[in-house]
Amino acid sequence: MIKTETMTINMGPQHPSTHGVLRLVLELDGERIVRTVPHIGYLHTGVEKTCEYKTYIQAMTMTDRLDYLSPMMNNLAFMLSTEKLVGVEVPPRAQAIRVLMNELQRIASHLVWLGTHALDIGAMSVMLYCFREREMILDLFEEVCGARLTVSYFRIGGLSADLPEGYLGRVKDFITYFKQRVDEYEGLLTRNKLWLRRTVGIGKINAEEAKNWGFSGPCLRASGVAWDIRKTNPYSGYEKYDFEVPVGVNGDVYDRYLVRIAEMRQSARIVEQALASMPSGAHIADAPKVTLPPRNTLHTSMEALIHHFLIICNGVQPPPGEAYVPIESSKGELGFYMVSDGSARPYRVRMRPPSFKNLQVLPKLAEGLMVADLIAVIGSIDIVLGEIDR
Repeated sequence: MIKTETMTINMGPQHPSTHGVLRLVLELDGERIVRTVPHIGYLHTGVEKTCEYKTYIQAMTMTDRLDYLSPMMNNLAFMLSTEKLVGVEVPPRAQAIRVLMNELQRIASHLVWLGTHALDIGAMSVMLYCFREREMILDLFEEVCGARLTVSYFRIGGLSADLPEGYLGRVKDFITYFKQRVDEYEGLLTRNKLWLRRTVGIGKINAEEAKNWGFSGPCLRASGVAWDIRKTNPYSGYEKYDFEVPVGVNGDVYDRYLVRIAEMRQSARIVEQALASMPSGAHIADAPKVTLPPRNTLHTSMEALIHHFLIICNGVQPPPGEAYVPIESSKGELGFYMVSDGSARPYRVRMRPPSFKNLQVLPKLAEGLMVADLIAVIGSIDIVLGEIDR
């Protein structure tokens, strides 16, 4: 009688295919996975608790460090909950610019996902192409706020600054160029026989299981659930834009790839609509004791100077209450539950990160697969450990 034993090994926490400091304890029967146990916490920074010791504006800068591939979206989610507490209304131009920036950010995030995912499976050229286009988006971010990664561009009631002259034209040129590049990515991968063998039927999860596990974003839609917060619970004026919600059929690695490719096309479509209908007007609300006065008035108006001084030193003080406004980030539902006690600092800040919810399904997706397939599955759920550990 042949006696077989399983073997337990560590994958990570510094393995390049774990997409961050994630440690997986694998129980293997040969090359086949019997059990997968994720271990997190290596990147814990205490961001939520730190936010409770800062003013609302100061705390917003902490959100850039969470999903560091989607800082604009982190900023927006935090600002929406803050604005709900304060009760300020964002001007139409600021809302449109927020949509513009968030869809560019969605494209940039998906480009990092596609490039690294393809590299994990062995397609190096795609990674080089994707990062080429991402650099162009980061250049556009740098132009409006002076930063490429930790942007902190949004403010309570609007934006830190209006768009520079000629900016919309440069965005339009990029989108025209980018749509052709998506065709290039698909030409390299979508019908590639090696890509199909590594992704089709791997890491499957059906619609009911995906909902029960708390999947959201592209991972949920790949299982056939047409749930997109931009459609179901519109924010920042998304109800004004015409776009489709791509869905998959099989809920496997390949469908998660197809959904994100389609989402980049839809994001480009939203950006074009935002460019075509960009409102004029103020980039930030005129709300005393909440928004800073125009900078050019500080040298001529004592009231403006005092107003500026009080907000910077004392911070914004929303009335007691609580707020949670979810958004559709590049990875799924993202939101900040915030409690105000009437002071200038939030009493409680709690983040709902999509990567944390999506990662918990990994043991189910990996069960019975080969170790090489696990690499494809990890890449397909697109996790960022900054928002998982936080």
